[in-house]
Amino acid sequence: MDLVLLPIVLLAAFLNGYGIWNDPYANSYYTTAVGSMLSNFHNFFYASLDSAGSVTVDKPPVVFWIQTAFAYVFGLHGWSVILPQVLAGIGSVLLIYFMVKPTYGLAAARISALAMATVPVVAAVSRTNNIDSMLVFTLLLGSWFLFKRSKQGSAWCILVAFGLIGVAFNMKMLQAYMILPAFYLFYLLAFQAKWRRKIILLIGSTAVLAVVSLSWAVTVDSIPEDERPYIGSSETNSVMELAFGYNGLARLTGQQNTAGNAGMPNGMGQGNNRENRGDSISGPNQTGSGVPGAGQDVNAPDNDNMNGSNGLNAMGGMNGPNGNFPNGQMPNDMEMPNGRNFGGGMGGMFGTGEKGPLRLFQTELSGQASWLLPVVLLGCIALFAGLRRRNLTNKHKEAMFWLAWLLPVAAFFSVAGFFHQYYLIMLAPPIAALTGAGFVAMWKSYRDRDGWQAWLLPVSVLLTTLFGWYIMQVYNDTIGAGWSISELIAGILITVILIVMLHRTHRWKQSFIIAGFMVMLIGPIYWAFTPITYGGNSMIPAAGPTGSNGMFGGSGMGMPMGSGAGDTEMPTMGGRGGMGNRNEEVDTATLNYLKEHNTGETYLFATTDYNQAAPYIIDEKASVITLGGFSGSDPVYTTEELEQLVKSGQVKYFMVGGMGGRGGNSEISDWIKEHGTEIPTSEWQTGTDSGSADNGDTGNRAGFGFGGQTTLYEVKL
Repeated sequence: MDLVLLPIVLLAAFLNGYGIWNDPYANSYYTTAVGSMLSNFHNFFYASLDSAGSVTVDKPPVVFWIQTAFAYVFGLHGWSVILPQVLAGIGSVLLIYFMVKPTYGLAAARISALAMATVPVVAAVSRTNNIDSMLVFTLLLGSWFLFKRSKQGSAWCILVAFGLIGVAFNMKMLQAYMILPAFYLFYLLAFQAKWRRKIILLIGSTAVLAVVSLSWAVTVDSIPEDERPYIGSSETNSVMELAFGYNGLARLTGQQNTAGNAGMPNGMGQGNNRENRGDSISGPNQTGSGVPGAGQDVNAPDNDNMNGSNGLNAMGGMNGPNGNFPNGQMPNDMEMPNGRNFGGGMGGMFGTGEKGPLRLFQTELSGQASWLLPVVLLGCIALFAGLRRRNLTNKHKEAMFWLAWLLPVAAFFSVAGFFHQYYLIMLAPPIAALTGAGFVAMWKSYRDRDGWQAWLLPVSVLLTTLFGWYIMQVYNDTIGAGWSISELIAGILITVILIVMLHRTHRWKQSFIIAGFMVMLIGPIYWAFTPITYGGNSMIPAAGPTGSNGMFGGSGMGMPMGSGAGDTEMPTMGGRGGMGNRNEEVDTATLNYLKEHNTGETYLFATTDYNQAAPYIIDEKASVITLGGFSGSDPVYTTEELEQLVKSGQVKYFMVGGMGGRGGNSEISDWIKEHGTEIPTSEWQTGTDSGSADNGDTGNRAGFGFGGQTTLYEVKL
């Protein structure tokens, strides 16, 4: 056993897992779905958001199946749904180690594993229940099968490798296909077989990829719409459309439909075309008979559909006249860092920079995964310096695999119009692997004094530490100038020493080389710790001193630690569940009122805002209906179907309102208001005076600080 690997794994476990027990809801959108999936197989199979099986989440179900299994064993808690991603993050470190070691050696494997463990975005994402950590682990597992058996010509392992990409597709759809160029290239270069057999196997592997990828989507789409949930965030109630539209090309183009605004301020009248809905009005039931759910031209943004040109508009009630916050000021005086960048501004609400070839080096994105790109660049020069056409070694082939993973992904994020910072976890494996392989190659050239190549190592130390200083100095007011200046001085000092020792023999020479690498890791390690030291963000995770300052984030997992250089206290925007999740503790007055006045209805209440349902589903295991998916605007129900639900005695209480006007589509809200009786808040909310809602910290009231108020209606027909 490699004893050096053990502390690296322990570091990864700490970065990924420390404090997850402090996060009661994690990403509440997904945790609510897990709570619903625990209730019956119907909800489990479809990854239903609510107890009624009305609408799915906006991603395929595989990761949520795993999270539900963990919740079944350990109980439904924030930490139990995060734990699979923690383990996946640790597993990714181990897979990188075992993939790099056979070809590049022990030192390269250790460096790669350490680099993978300390990529900041990996730590930030792996401590949430977002999908991406599990996605990367699955892609790496497929890559391991590809590496392991290509040299031996094992057909079965190749089929398994491509099949795992299909499994990954059922985690986050087309994002999984980003590594297909690397798979096909490496297979053609490395698989040991005659070309005829190689081509036949490649066709078969592609067929396996397609079958596994589309198995769930085709199955769901083939089921009549009135027997399954509405496909959340889709426009046509189709998984295939969701996969190749909203979760596919829309990520590149950034063009989102406007239906997410339906029923919201500045979004009235957009979307909600329900003319093609089926005629069935059979209501959902808890045992999983399904609900009617067809529709068209309506799309609710998921928790990562808040960027791009329509990002703010999709959050109705918060946007100004032009879809922006008044005077550019975010609520509660929140601000993004206004640092320098290579030709970039904020580039969207969540700070993804401006499109261009240097986007990954801009302030907005560079702190997530780009720290070691200079050493990767120079390391690749060292790796391919001796390349000859007829001398393509295993080192060259594997380096080409990692480059074929890195370059298309980097190109996509350089031009994409719609993504979040945590998507950059896709860059982590190739960066980590090439860092280890490239640094060792430069180390050998330096040691052997191999002409101009010997200079690559000291130059890489200098450029990487300069880049690290560039990233950190933007945050000097928050973390103090000592960190950036210390890394810069140490990097320059180590560079000078390495240059002086280049043509000399000294027993400390190797120690200074190791020190040079550790200096390059000062920034990444500090950033990887920020979700712990400054607080994390469960819905839109990001590393950095302002990583928890996300509009819809929140976790409360951190240990806020000031540096003395600035105030690190972040504004609170929600209740329990951390900043931005807006899921407050169950209001006991609300719960007691609904239970006491329940006269046999199947569902405790229905709501236009899933955040209102979340704590009741998660904490109380209550049966609750969400009327419109993530944004409240999915055409899940028609007014006729609501009428049937009420008449059949399945539900009578409806909560309308929530996030500054996120009240679902206006047709549904108007029907509830027309046929319902408003219940005075003094009867069902804690700490309220008659006829008014309290803005305190208890219960589901105005919420989110934008003036959105929840109203409870009783509907009897």
